[in-house]
Amino acid sequence: MQKNAKSSLKDVIVVGFAMFAIFFGAGNLIFPPYLGMVSGQEWFKGFLCFMIADAGLAVMTVLAMIRYDGTVWSMLRRLSKPAAAVMATVAMLCVGPLLCIPRTCATTFEMGVLPLFPECSPWLFGALFFGAVFILTVRPSAVIDIIGKFLTPALLLTLAVLFVKGVIHPIGTISTAANVAQEGLLAGYQTMDVFGALAITLVVVNTVKDKGYNEEKLRFSVISKSSIVAALGLFFVYCALSFLGATSSELELGAVNQAGLVVTITELLLQRFGVVLLAVIVLFACLTTAIGLTSSSAEFFSRLTKNKISYPVMVGIVCAVGLVISTVGISTMIDFASPILNIIYPIILTQIILSFFNEKIANDNVYRGAAIGAFVM
Repeated sequence: MQKNAKSSLKDVIVVGFAMFAIFFGAGNLIFPPYLGMVSGQEWFKGFLCFMIADAGLAVMTVLAMIRYDGTVWSMLRRLSKPAAAVMATVAMLCVGPLLCIPRTCATTFEMGVLPLFPECSPWLFGALFFGAVFILTVRPSAVIDIIGKFLTPALLLTLAVLFVKGVIHPIGTISTAANVAQEGLLAGYQTMDVFGALAITLVVVNTVKDKGYNEEKLRFSVISKSSIVAALGLFFVYCALSFLGATSSELELGAVNQAGLVVTITELLLQRFGVVLLAVIVLFACLTTAIGLTSSSAEFFSRLTKNKISYPVMVGIVCAVGLVISTVGISTMIDFASPILNIIYPIILTQIILSFFNEKIANDNVYRGAAIGAFVM
């Protein structure tokens, strides 16, 4: 099917919105305000450094992945087939059912549900959350459209309410601070959105194919432009969140943590309505991320079993595992998975960077040496 300019633009926007929403999980919601608070008047510089280490690395990963048709093991293959299979599987387990997917449910429960319904059971909420994820994910061709057409606009609308109020009536004045570049880069690194990019690129590639972009050059063009749309969305949202955090830099908030700061800002701006609004924001942010990562994980592990376990069945398995793990709480999940992520993340970053020079590097030992060096450090 031949695509015209109008339909191509629509597809770019829908796919770009979906990518934005999947990257913008609740974890990403808590970093920019805290960065703004510690950066004070230098908040914009800190935000730019955050963008480089977060959205910059994520978009770079997508562009690297589409050169290998969206599959992780293809990009890692020059490490050796066994090493690529192990690395890809461990990365997808962490970004999928063992950490990132259950964390979306646990974050929604702890930040959005408990403040409003203190007696709610995590098992009951988890069943409702993953029931919705299953229903919205079981048809792989519809995942990106559901997120891009419906859930992302709802997320942006709720965020806009908070941003407009914060700009018109700031909660305080902005103080001075230092080390903003370092703070920004570290905060952007800690989001680990590269893993999100590793996970969703396969689904994005398949969706673009289903939309009729059968030529590799056309797919690359659509996904590249969609990545720019996602990056622009992240730019404006992170910028606004960093500014809101900066306006709290002179307030006496005590030893507030990152999640607590977001709750405090919304309450100061919108009182009780702010608590409800934050619950809606967190729900949409986590739901979109969970849908994207569940679809990606199910696609990956279904292919890993050579389709002996079908995609719909794998979606059910991922949701069931996510439900069980989500009940242990965010802190326990992070304590378990952080050491694994901290080891794998730098290794994968080296392979992503080297993949752009794939045609220029003849010796596979360059890839292996980079991986070993990152592992040792």
